[in-house]
Amino acid sequence: MRRGLWFVAGAGTAVYVMVRGRRAAEVFTVDGLQDRVGALAVGMRMVRDEVAQGQAEKESELRQRLGLVPHGTPELTGGRHRSTSAENSQQHQEGSN
Repeated sequence: MRRGLWFVAGAGTAVYVMVRGRRAAEVFTVDGLQDRVGALAVGMRMVRDEVAQGQAEKESELRQRLGLVPHGTPELTGGRHRSTSAENSQQHQEGSN
């Protein structure tokens, strides 16, 4: 009984070591390296998308909390824009007189 148990344990260990060795050797082949680089690129793309999504959510949250205009809508109130249009109309009226 003991010899059979040790035989099975040794055979199982040998199979395990062979499978792990084959996987380790595959990592250093051209295809294995291409797979690793491709997986890294996909991972980086996913992180970039997650960061962009979080940034957009936080920006929307801050805009809502501060009462600012929603993202994407231009804000053209006050300041230089009104004065230039008022100056243009005033110059136009002066020129017609």
